[in-house]
Amino acid sequence: MNTLTQHGTSKRTLGLVQLSLFSGIIVIMAFTPFIGYIPLGFTRATIIHIPVIIGSLMMGPKNGAILGGVFGLTSLINNTINPTATSFVFSPFIQIGDIHGGLASIIICFVPRILVGVIPYYVYKLITKPGKGEVSKKRQSIALGFAGVLGSLTNTLLVMNMIYLFFKDAYAQANEVASSAVYTFIMGIIGINGVPEAIVAGIIVIGIGAALMKTKFAIK
Repeated sequence: MNTLTQHGTSKRTLGLVQLSLFSGIIVIMAFTPFIGYIPLGFTRATIIHIPVIIGSLMMGPKNGAILGGVFGLTSLINNTINPTATSFVFSPFIQIGDIHGGLASIIICFVPRILVGVIPYYVYKLITKPGKGEVSKKRQSIALGFAGVLGSLTNTLLVMNMIYLFFKDAYAQANEVASSAVYTFIMGIIGINGVPEAIVAGIIVIGIGAALMKTKFAIK
């Protein structure tokens, strides 16, 4: 086996190890009470998007999308076996009275989470692209921060707007708000949950990402 082949094999092995490690972190967070998913009655706050974002930066958008899919799967399972009043928007297997999930639940559960594993990578690359010269620590931190914030907001904004698109009336009924006021209610959730989640994600991604840049597992 020549050196080039050995290098390629080692790189693939490292990629599989990293993917398995991050997938394991996501699963542990998802099924450890009050860590990955924090039930708030009308929704669940989450920090599971953070390892998805960091994994995307380290391993690229394809593996990031896989991690996002794992995130979506844990959401589907959690909302099926441990449902809240609005779990029908994430699980087609949940029915509360005449309110039930469906194909749209699968879309909401997976599409935004998969994109959480894609968008941060390109945000980081856009800010640190080679044409801008050597990446300074300041620009690197800005890039990591934006990747974390926008990755988190990708999840929140897409999920909540898809809920409005697919489940407007059912979601209003489940939360005991008027259909005419449901988007105001959704905006409140985005402000109360989504904005703090995005800020926390930005801070953590800056800290962890900057540390990883100094190791052999450096972000691509």
